[in-house]
Amino acid sequence: MKVLALETSCDDTSAAVVDGDVVLSNVVSSQDDIHAKYGGIVPELAARRHLESVAPVVGLAMQQAGLEYGDLDSLAVTRGPGLVGSLLVGLSAAQGLALRTKLPLVGVNHLEGHVLSVTLESNIQTPFLALLVSGGHSALYLARDIGSYVEVASTRDDSAGEAFDKAAKMLGLGYPGGKVIDELARKGDRAAVRFPRGRVKSDPLALSFSGLKTSLWDFLRTREKEIRVEDICASFQEAIVDVLIDRAEKAMVATGVRRLAIVGGVSANSRLRERAAEAMDAVGGELFVPPFSLCTDNAAMIARTAILRAEHGLTGDELVATSRLPLGPRWQGA
Repeated sequence: MKVLALETSCDDTSAAVVDGDVVLSNVVSSQDDIHAKYGGIVPELAARRHLESVAPVVGLAMQQAGLEYGDLDSLAVTRGPGLVGSLLVGLSAAQGLALRTKLPLVGVNHLEGHVLSVTLESNIQTPFLALLVSGGHSALYLARDIGSYVEVASTRDDSAGEAFDKAAKMLGLGYPGGKVIDELARKGDRAAVRFPRGRVKSDPLALSFSGLKTSLWDFLRTREKEIRVEDICASFQEAIVDVLIDRAEKAMVATGVRRLAIVGGVSANSRLRERAAEAMDAVGGELFVPPFSLCTDNAAMIARTAILRAEHGLTGDELVATSRLPLGPRWQGA
């Protein structure tokens, strides 16, 4: 089954063609250049850039795949969650393509796309736990089967990716911050600064990173001596990774599932991958992480999700853009 998919949930314009589990093309146009000076994403600017980029990106994806529209079986598009303006651009473009090509069009949940991104490069079997960590999302999902998910844990405030971006802004390292902090942290002392590990008393599985950001701000204002930026980055990163690994381990105990997938943009973090591998070795579990090209927002994961849902006899989401779109009910215990 060959599917052309569009992904415009945030600030990356992406189109991809996937045949079964083979990625024929996966084109991503980044907007880092226009958002960097603001230290974060400006929704209106993101939507305008999508308008400029979507047609060329789709054309390039089809060209790289070496296919004509008549060779496709279906179209797919992200319909949420995300920035509504950005989502509407992709949705409108996909609907226009559907009218032009007479191909069926299915809407896909962006979160499900991330969860199933690991199926493009691995033979992971359900059930599995998915730790989804990115600039907009931080949550743990139990994937019982294709199309059947439970939210085991989620952040009560900020995402891990957002914490990295804000830390980089405070440190004058630019935007986006995750990659540069990861690189500097490799040369730093992870024990140089003892930053707090966020906890929610009423829910031991919940994630929280707002206090960590505040702690960094206070540290930078009140520190009595100069500390290398590499040491600050290493210490800050370790605090985030500690929380993520702790919650993943707790979720494994709660669910009894020993397969862990780490997905989303922050899954590219080298320290998180290292710590997750150590944790899985300690309990005899299996770790699955997508290649770097499939960690950040991309259309290949959207196409793959549409294919898997079709193979399991599931319909796509309704073709309505929505900023908030949960992926399954909340965890109620075993």
